[in-house]
Amino acid sequence: MDAAQNHDVLVLGLGNTLLTDDGVGVHVVRRLSEDATTPPWVRAVDGGAMGFRLTSVLNTGGDVLIVEASDFDAPPGTIRLLDAEALAIHPLRSTRTSAHEAGLADLLGLMRMENIVPRRLSVLTIQPGNIGWGETLSEPVANAVGPACELIKSTARDWSGGL
Repeated sequence: MDAAQNHDVLVLGLGNTLLTDDGVGVHVVRRLSEDATTPPWVRAVDGGAMGFRLTSVLNTGGDVLIVEASDFDAPPGTIRLLDAEALAIHPLRSTRTSAHEAGLADLLGLMRMENIVPRRLSVLTIQPGNIGWGETLSEPVANAVGPACELIKSTARDWSGGL
């Protein structure tokens, strides 16, 4: 078996690319897909704003890292990686500034109800600066895309035992 079969990591980018910074998760997975240094066992998927339709994508049995914009009262472009323990309290403390963010909490709940249990589950959130009509990320959020990709690649390597 190769690394991809032993260490599957699904990176799912969420967000609406028509609502400026809300689409940052999609921008991150697009960058990962184009980056030659992304480990071969990392599968970057554009989940857009598909909500509940993503349960079949998430039912991989491997590791799952979801990327999304989330308002956590920090400077725009701030990145946070929430592990399983932090995810247990995140939806209760979120201010939910977009429809897809509420959908993420619902999607995580549906995963529990349908017994979709990844080996590991984390959410990488990026503080938006602007969620209005537009297809371009604000400057601080655009500047966070590269560091977010590096954190994802580092996390994927850690999860795979340092491959």
